[in-house]
Amino acid sequence: MMHKPSSVKRKKTDKSRRLIGLLLSSFLRRRLIHRLLISSISVCLLFLFIMLSLFAPSPFIDNDLVKSRLDSHQQSPFHIPTSEGTYKHDLWNSRNSQLFSACSYAGVNFAKANSKTHPDRYLLIATSGGLNQQRTGIIDAVVAAYLLNATLVIPALDHTSFWKDNSNFSQLFDADWFITSLRNDIRVVKQLPNMGEKFATPYTVRVPRKCTPKCYEGRVLPVLIKKRVVRLTKFDYRLSNLLDDDLQKLRCRVNYHALKFTDSIQGMGNLLVERMRMKSKRFIALHLRFEPDMLAFSGCYYGGGEKERKELGEIRKRWKNLHASNPEKVRRHGRCPLTPEEVGLMLRALGFGIETHLYVASGEIYGGEATLAPLRALFPNFHSKETVATKKELAPFVSFSSRMAALDYIVCDDSDVFVTNNNGNMAKILAGRRRYFGHKPTIRPNGKKLNPLFMNKNNMTWQEFASRVRTFQVGFMGEPNELRSGSGEFHENPTSCICQNSGSEVKTEGFSNPQNQTHEGNKVENRTEKKPAEEEREWSELDYDLDNYRKQVQLKGTNIDSLPLLMGTDQAEVQVFFSD
Repeated sequence: MMHKPSSVKRKKTDKSRRLIGLLLSSFLRRRLIHRLLISSISVCLLFLFIMLSLFAPSPFIDNDLVKSRLDSHQQSPFHIPTSEGTYKHDLWNSRNSQLFSACSYAGVNFAKANSKTHPDRYLLIATSGGLNQQRTGIIDAVVAAYLLNATLVIPALDHTSFWKDNSNFSQLFDADWFITSLRNDIRVVKQLPNMGEKFATPYTVRVPRKCTPKCYEGRVLPVLIKKRVVRLTKFDYRLSNLLDDDLQKLRCRVNYHALKFTDSIQGMGNLLVERMRMKSKRFIALHLRFEPDMLAFSGCYYGGGEKERKELGEIRKRWKNLHASNPEKVRRHGRCPLTPEEVGLMLRALGFGIETHLYVASGEIYGGEATLAPLRALFPNFHSKETVATKKELAPFVSFSSRMAALDYIVCDDSDVFVTNNNGNMAKILAGRRRYFGHKPTIRPNGKKLNPLFMNKNNMTWQEFASRVRTFQVGFMGEPNELRSGSGEFHENPTSCICQNSGSEVKTEGFSNPQNQTHEGNKVENRTEKKPAEEEREWSELDYDLDNYRKQVQLKGTNIDSLPLLMGTDQAEVQVFFSD
């Protein structure tokens, strides 16, 4: 009886302990859950902070850059489509071209060489400039020899100016073919015959530019009769652009038939064309001139700020007699060559798609690859002779600027569409050649209209931009009967050598028809040639070896920037010198 209270007390103690244990366990469980919850929330907050720091703009980024990024997300109306556009006619062919034919044959009254050439008169010519400028000199030399009733000695090419190319005539052209093909027009010999010590040194004469036939008769013929051997120096553009049709046809026979490149040059050029055809059935060839020297000579400004003004300004100082430039005026008159991007936009607006293959013939581009990048983006199938041919294949030509230029000439001539951003000698010569051989499409930018359009393009839709480009380019696409602005050079538009087929009717669609006329007997001796105004100056179309030239000058210890280039040269001669 005495142990009963103790047992009851023990039971109460055990019950209390169990209760305390339950309470303690519950407390610990809740505390663990609370800690896990806090950890989860912390992880979420940390992740959110990391994401914000990654995507939020840095406080050190320039405000203009932030603004440009924000603006880039806004929808722009100027969106370039990737597919070909629609155009009212086939861009790859000229309308009405089948209605015209080349007609450079000699007329019935054109005297033959064997009946008019004096046996004791010899004419030597020293050409000037790059490949195409020298080509015009060779063509005019044949006409000059015909006018003077003289035997022409194969012309001597320019080895001393910018181009630093020591190639002679027979290393560029087929001399035997040249002599044979002209045998009915003039007598040509490879070298001056031995005429005795008295005539060993030819008498030197320089005729004025655009010298007419009467000018040659008055200035050169009396000297030639007396001295028997005369050399005409710096022979570029020394013959009038306006001649009787018989003489213009002689120009065409020389340019389009007598002047053939050597087999090695023609063979390599044909190989380049063949490889382009393997890449695509049709391709565009672009003659792109955007060298620093040419831009400096043009006096144009392309938005490069103080850096551009300083760099091009220093180059421009080399020409002592070059007038001060007015970039806005030059651009307003359409004399600024299009940038690579602008050429690409023009072609896309005309309807050429992103898949079009583009062969680019160019020298050093101002701004390098950064300047070319927009054009590459518009036409990713971007080629040049350096990418189409191997270094080994180009090795025989790469050290000679005129031979490299000849390769580009061949590819551009054989292209389905030829495009140029300039109005230099190569562009003019090829434009005329493509007209003569079937009016193959040749696109020249209408600079006066296109330049303001490019400046304002971001304020219009692509459709509006493309429509205006197509409108502005009417008359600049290489079609027959285009209405040309200005007088133009004969080599660019050889109307005397292109005849409309009999019985054919041409739909001019609002254009004048300068070719739909009878040319025979068209005397032009009394007409005067229009002298170009200052804003119509030819810009520099430097050839392909300027880098090599600079290196050679620097190796000789001369600073190229201090070189007195063409100092004292007449302004007209400077602009022609840099047109090739």
